[in-house]
Amino acid sequence: MQNNYIYRYNNRTMLDPQLLASLIRKHRKAAKLSQVQLAEMAGVGKTAVFDLEKGKETVQLDTLRKILAVLNIKVQLISPFLNQIVNHEKG
Repeated sequence: MQNNYIYRYNNRTMLDPQLLASLIRKHRKAAKLSQVQLAEMAGVGKTAVFDLEKGKETVQLDTLRKILAVLNIKVQLISPFLNQIVNHEKG
């Protein structure tokens, strides 16, 4: 059974930079990690964590994926083409 959780706040989705920044900060603090500790665990520079938590939009996708993985945050892609792409890659 698949759960479809979409974080929304005032009709903004999770990928809104400020909402994403707040979500990452909340998870980091709940894990009792400093920004430097999170950066070290994710294998990224501390500036990346600082910038991400400020809502800076120029963070690299690979860096974001590493930080989200450490914090156990999952991102769900929703697209009418997703099943078509996944099925094509399997076949």
